[in-house]
Amino acid sequence: MRWKIPAGGLMALVFLIPAAPAVAQTEPPGLNEACQTVERKVYKDIRELVTIDLGTATNVEVRVLANQILAAANADSLSISPRVIQERLDGTADDLREFLKADVQKAWSTDLRITVVRTLTGADTNVKAAARKVLDNGAIDAYLAYLNNGLYAARALDCASQPTPTPTSQPTPTPSATTTAAPIPTSSASLDAPGGEGGGLPVTGAETATVAGIGGALLLLGWAGYLIGRRRRSRFVA
Repeated sequence: MRWKIPAGGLMALVFLIPAAPAVAQTEPPGLNEACQTVERKVYKDIRELVTIDLGTATNVEVRVLANQILAAANADSLSISPRVIQERLDGTADDLREFLKADVQKAWSTDLRITVVRTLTGADTNVKAAARKVLDNGAIDAYLAYLNNGLYAARALDCASQPTPTPTSQPTPTPSATTTAAPIPTSSASLDAPGGEGGGLPVTGAETATVAGIGGALLLLGWAGYLIGRRRRSRFVA
């Protein structure tokens, strides 16, 4: 039971120290499916993590290695390896050791193959050809070479072969005829001013009634004057 204390310390170091401390390498940018420049995703070669003899290593060393591989698989977003490794970590030390000896690379290879197949979705001619060639090979080294370099080289060729979109000519807008309101004609002569071209406007409405009333009154006055004058003449003659 004494080994549990140093084992706990080693397990803590697994999560505090990177899985594979190495000199940081800056990868050149690549192109994504939309031909946009992005940072490359580099898949880890887990074989580089196996620096111990699995036959003679202690159980603690085996568990530390398994956790390092699990961290790398999770970082690469693999589908199968993280689940399988975790199941072995939850089991016995002997099962974990045997898994790392024989089966961890099988699960990892399947994950890499699945990842290669996914790059075919929406791919163009060069990416499809490169991916199918790698799938026919079926080796781990071929998968890694494709995912880390070949994919981006093939995608660059596909993006370069795409036609450059040309701006479509837009028709020159023609000025639309604007409808102007016709000017309202005004009379050249006012109602009170006589003469003018075409004569004055006819008097209508209330003004016509006034004129007619005055005319009628004058007519009655004239008729009354005529009768009075006639009577006077008749009396004078008699």
